[in-house]
Amino acid sequence: MPKKIPMRKCVATGEQLPKKELLRIVRGTDGTVSYDPTGKANGRGAYIKNDIEALRLARKNNALKKALEIDIPDSFWVEMETLLNK
Repeated sequence: MPKKIPMRKCVATGEQLPKKELLRIVRGTDGTVSYDPTGKANGRGAYIKNDIEALRLARKNNALKKALEIDIPDSFWVEMETLLNK
């Protein structure tokens, strides 16, 4: 039997994608928002497609703010754009 691929939904585009193709964003217990490359950090998580357009869409329609129930600082968006532009 083939191994089941974990699927997650992108908060920006609404697409169901394999977990490996998404970026996990976490609201930590201390209220900070950060990128979680391991996918195992504690806190409430949301997923965004590993794509600059999806990131911009999430910012435009406040998808992360709604999913994580917290205001997202501008510095976070800058950090994520830098990460995706590499």
